[in-house]
Amino acid sequence: MLTPGQARAALITAADLGKGWESTRGAATWRDEVLKTTAGPTDRPDCRRLLDVLYTEDLFGGSATTAPRAAVALDDPDGGAQLHYRITSYRAADIDGTLAWLATLPDTCGHFEARAEAGVARDVRVTALTLPGAGDARGGLRVTVSDARAEETLTVDLVAVRVGDDALSLTNGTLDAPADDATRTAVEVGTERLTEARRQGRAQV
Repeated sequence: MLTPGQARAALITAADLGKGWESTRGAATWRDEVLKTTAGPTDRPDCRRLLDVLYTEDLFGGSATTAPRAAVALDDPDGGAQLHYRITSYRAADIDGTLAWLATLPDTCGHFEARAEAGVARDVRVTALTLPGAGDARGGLRVTVSDARAEETLTVDLVAVRVGDDALSLTNGTLDAPADDATRTAVEVGTERLTEARRQGRAQV
């Protein structure tokens, strides 16, 4: 398991993502406006779980055992995007189980309707995300949540990559056009950094 210091060393930075990105100024407003008030259909538990994960970002279960070892949030103010990035140490088999679950969602939750607490309908679409061949295993989704009344659509990339018994996970969300390059860069640079942190950790034992 990575130490907190090793996990922090494995984090990406705003400089990695390129011009325009900076340390976060606070939680993006769309997190509450679109995600918190959205509840999945009662007869589709996987879809409900996905929506919960997008809001809480507790992809691996949300317990003390799966609490992130390190985390960072980055903003692109011009594009209105926010990227949350975490390093988690967990059992490889359990990480792979979560990745396998992600892979089922384009089929089980490809298109469904969710409702906000006020009863406003939300159109949700889930597609697989093509990722670089990074790490030992990986999985990713692109989720769009549309509110026809407000004429706005939230797009969130949800990604996880396993390296040994550690994992990086991220959400990259925006009400504007999604920054594909930011997700891809975070995966590529993050996997290299996590691999190096693990190598240095073994060398110190």
